Amino acid sequence: MTELNTTRTNSQGAVFETAKIARIRADFPYFKQIDELKSRGEKHSSYLDTAATSQRVARALLAEHDFTVAHTAAVHRGTSFATGEASLRYENARAQIAKFLGSSSLYTLVFTGGATDAINTLSTAISEASLAVSLPAPQLAVAGSDRFVLARDDEILVPVSEHHANLIPWQRLAARTGAKLVTLPVNENGLWRVAELRERLNARTKIVAFAHVSNVTGHTVEVADTVQAVKHASPDAITVLDACQSVPHLPFNASESGADFIVFSGHKMFGPNGVGGLLGKTELLDALPPARTGGSAITLVTPETTEFLPPPYRFEPGTGAVSQAIALAAATEYLQELGMHNIAKTEEFLVSYLLDKLRSVSGLRIIGEQHTNARAALVSLNLDGVHPHDVGQVLDSLGVIVRVGHHCAQPLHRALGITASVRCSVSCATTQDEIDAFVTGLKEAQKYFLER
Repeated sequence: MTELNTTRTNSQGAVFETAKIARIRADFPYFKQIDELKSRGEKHSSYLDTAATSQRVARALLAEHDFTVAHTAAVHRGTSFATGEASLRYENARAQIAKFLGSSSLYTLVFTGGATDAINTLSTAISEASLAVSLPAPQLAVAGSDRFVLARDDEILVPVSEHHANLIPWQRLAARTGAKLVTLPVNENGLWRVAELRERLNARTKIVAFAHVSNVTGHTVEVADTVQAVKHASPDAITVLDACQSVPHLPFNASESGADFIVFSGHKMFGPNGVGGLLGKTELLDALPPARTGGSAITLVTPETTEFLPPPYRFEPGTGAVSQAIALAAATEYLQELGMHNIAKTEEFLVSYLLDKLRSVSGLRIIGEQHTNARAALVSLNLDGVHPHDVGQVLDSLGVIVRVGHHCAQPLHRALGITASVRCSVSCATTQDEIDAFVTGLKEAQKYFLER
């Protein structure tokens, strides 16, 4: 086994040594329990499904527990000391998460139920803007919202490789407004390039939505270059970045990306389920109508009309996921302390180790490019003659937890001529032993299904 080391230390980070990863694992109750079982020679699991849901760091669990037990109160409602303290903790969480994302004063963070909810919030708000000009309903409009109005034959561009959450809302928006949904094809490896995107862009392009990192190929897009290409072709077009698979794994700076809107999910970044965010340029959020309505998002209500608060509160009606937001802030503090450059280097090493080990498996198709510097912390693959679901059953019987299926990316799999794949995804808490167990499981699946 090639041991993890810290010899590749530079300004861009260092690979965590084996002892450091052991200490990191002790920060997660789930991994701590697994490692205790392993130390006693008992049956244990190998968790290689971080791209779907990461394990929660103890710090986030404790932060949520502390708020729930000692500080629960209605946020932004009432005048009591308890309400004020709860509200302050909630807003401090917002500020911490925005800081982690490299947000500047140009951006405002809206809490959502996750990235899927964030994209739906945005697409619905744009739909409301278009509805406001087509109906005698002035209360639906917000000053400046006409910039989001989609006319018939305006274009929404989405790569074929997108997660369903970054495709279906745009399909529905196109259907509601008469806009045209344009898809960007992928090559034989499931990838697209900025040069190919430029060929599809034109003055009628109004929205371009794309993932920073593909949840199937692990391919990493140059965000700033992509945004620049979009703005060059259509200056008023908005860019929507799905950062779910990047912000927990790579150094990320929203301001440097230039993206107009950025979405992410807490359950992929060592935090809880049910919380995420829509980070949007403030000037754009100011001009968007609310996607949903209710209490807390308003300034004045009459039986006939309503006036709404400015962002982010305009987009946060009702009671939010307060304890979850506080837990997510604690998770981002933990990620910052580890250092995102260090995390990226460690995961690059682990993916390189995985790809090297996979060379010993015959009849293997790896989806995406083969180099580690062209992919983030995951590898999807297929075994010749063995259905991914059958591979998953064998792996599960061996205690290896991965994702099998289409990974909410049916169009991409269809473009590649496959129905499903096996995805192994790592984090900075992954061990080489876990990767070894995965590779061993692939070979066991081949023996069971192909050598009988």
